[in-house]
Amino acid sequence: MKFTLSWLKDHLETTSSLEDILYALTDLGLEVEEVVNPLAKLAPFTLARVIHAEKHPDADKLRVCRVMTDEGEKQIVCGAPNAREGITVVLCKPGDYVPGIDVTLGVGKIRGVESHGMMASERELELSDEHNGIIELPSGEIGEKFADWLAKNRPALADPMIHIKITPNRPDALGVRGVARDLAARGLGTLKPLPIPVIKGGFASPVQVEISADLKTKGCPHFAGRTIRGVKNGPSPDWLQARLKAIGLRPISTLVDITNYFTFGLNRPLHVFDAGKVQGKLRIHAAVGGEAFLALDGKTYTLRAGHMAISDDQGVESLAGIMGGEASGCTPETTDVFVESAYWDPITIAATGRALKINSDARYRFERGVDPAFSLDGLDLATQMILDLCGGEASDLAEDGAAKDTSRAYQLKPARVISLVGMDIPEAEQRRTLQALGFTLNGDMASPPSWRPDILGEADLVEEVARIASLTKLVGTPLPRLVAGVPRPILTPLQVRERLARRSIAALGYNECVTYSFIDQTAASLFGGGTDALRVDNPISSEMTHMRPDLLPGLLRAAARNQARGFMDMALFEVGPVFHGGEPGEQHLQATGLLIGATAARDPHGARRMNDVYDAKADVEAVLAALGAPARVQINRKTAAWWHPGRSGVIGLGPNVMASFGEVHPKILAAMDVKGPAVAFTVLVANIPFAKVKTPTKPALVLSDLQAVERDFAFVVDAGVEALTAVNAATGADKALISEVRIFDQFMGAKAEAQMGAGKKSIALTVRLQPTDKTLTDADIEAVSAKIIDKVSKATGGALRG
Repeated sequence: MKFTLSWLKDHLETTSSLEDILYALTDLGLEVEEVVNPLAKLAPFTLARVIHAEKHPDADKLRVCRVMTDEGEKQIVCGAPNAREGITVVLCKPGDYVPGIDVTLGVGKIRGVESHGMMASERELELSDEHNGIIELPSGEIGEKFADWLAKNRPALADPMIHIKITPNRPDALGVRGVARDLAARGLGTLKPLPIPVIKGGFASPVQVEISADLKTKGCPHFAGRTIRGVKNGPSPDWLQARLKAIGLRPISTLVDITNYFTFGLNRPLHVFDAGKVQGKLRIHAAVGGEAFLALDGKTYTLRAGHMAISDDQGVESLAGIMGGEASGCTPETTDVFVESAYWDPITIAATGRALKINSDARYRFERGVDPAFSLDGLDLATQMILDLCGGEASDLAEDGAAKDTSRAYQLKPARVISLVGMDIPEAEQRRTLQALGFTLNGDMASPPSWRPDILGEADLVEEVARIASLTKLVGTPLPRLVAGVPRPILTPLQVRERLARRSIAALGYNECVTYSFIDQTAASLFGGGTDALRVDNPISSEMTHMRPDLLPGLLRAAARNQARGFMDMALFEVGPVFHGGEPGEQHLQATGLLIGATAARDPHGARRMNDVYDAKADVEAVLAALGAPARVQINRKTAAWWHPGRSGVIGLGPNVMASFGEVHPKILAAMDVKGPAVAFTVLVANIPFAKVKTPTKPALVLSDLQAVERDFAFVVDAGVEALTAVNAATGADKALISEVRIFDQFMGAKAEAQMGAGKKSIALTVRLQPTDKTLTDADIEAVSAKIIDKVSKATGGALRG
């Protein structure tokens, strides 16, 4: 929406500055997109007076002038024929930028005579195309700003153009008067009255109108117009042309320019038919389909069934509410016109314009909603302007239908407004605001004006009061604490653990994925789901029919998409809920990581290797440790069907499963179109026992300055014995002294069996002893060693290797 400051002041009595108006517009929700101020480029220029002028000694057409400026007397060489003593001129000093010639001035010499600046013409200042001489001003003082002189004496040349952004819910602001009303309600002036003339028809309109019965209830409830005969359609007045040019419209003729003036000034789109070209009455009807229509933009459109059209006996003359037709368009030879003002259904207009791909100022306004009660008043105002500018005689009104009833009322609750807005706005101020915006108040009931179709409830009343009061005045106030003292934690222990799991896995080098909680039935069935209990009643696609039973399907799908695009090495993870039933609470939280490809990029040192089950095991143990899981756990091979049976494990405490890890089954990879192998881990976050003692801080770090001792043990055990069994047994031999147990060798296979017997292997452990109160003696070490041998032997059924 574009308009000029002088156009705004036709409707708003104000003394506010342009800056105040621009700030208020944006604050009111009418965001200012652009301001074109002609005075901005004229700011450096001042007025001066020529006190002496004489012929240049070396040029017949140049004159050397002595000019009195605000900085004293200056010498300027000028070639203008009207450069003479006594005239007031516009001075451009050295250092000033002259827009018309795109030059920054400096002190120069012209035919050997020094010149300090120049005296400008209108074209050099981009005021007009006049360049036959320099500007002569009839008034003004030396040193006065030229921009100030223009604003006082020739305001049309100093009229800023304002471009504001209108949201779809504010059709009333698509007219200058609607903008002025908002500013008046804010307190930046007074809205001027808009007197409606009384038009007395001198004859019956030869053009009558008729709305089809099927359109009166929706498409076109009201259509009115009148004939004006004896008009003279020439160029519009300069003031009207200047306003249209300022907002980017091309003046065409007085009749057309008047319709554009009302479209932007009062948000009342009109159309003028050449009455001499209209045959019979004008009918507003739905198109049958296939009608050809030559529009004013020079294009021919084929109407579809249901499009609203205005036709006479010859055919379609106008596309209702969107664009007029070439056949009945006004020309300089037009003498009789029919002026139309109607209300059109916004949805019908929008659908027709979109189908035919026609964009016009009329469509833009009608599809957002114009004032249905202003049709006749707008017609009378336009008729009066045509009579004033074009002459002629008006007929009686030709009308069908009636104005749409928009009456409605909502309760104004002042206390509720204050509570919602957060500002102390007195009730009297709330009522004054609504009345200034055109609302009618009857007790505590507020009726919106007909030009505000966006007001549809009590909440909209609150919004209007807050908008005019300005939310920039809202002072931030912290909410009071419910309990005095240090605030209690907001997150639950499980939420804290979820955040910690996410950070821990990311710190291991994994990239987080966020996948849908819905997957297809085929993938769900591969991971223990896909039942009817987990089916989504209204899935958004055929690939999202079931709730996910595990996080791995989503990660594998993501990996497949990345592999299809050439990314073969990946570390992905996700933390989120999975579902094992369709009832509330039948879900649990998982943290899952997936490794595919190699551990690193290729390098000259040969460090690259493929990820294996031990990488997944190391990562899941790191995550469990970060989440506070006990150090001593059991690992078994009772894994789910989607894990490789010989290369996976379950970590738990007795029957309590905390995590799973291993290779993903090759059949699963093939079904998910993933190029393997792939290793993964899954942590059941809620199954990890919480600490029995809850303290707000970490325990103190315990260090010892005594020498630690390491001893190595090798045991001969059955080939099926797990190394972890030996580690756990050795760790429990003396919990006070033993700080660490790790495996450093495993000897198995044919050579091992040849030395130790069939079905045997050797497991070698390193046990670290850390004293805390005294240095260990040989006897102490031997005693602990005996305990370790006894514990491991009993746990594994093996013996110390000789």
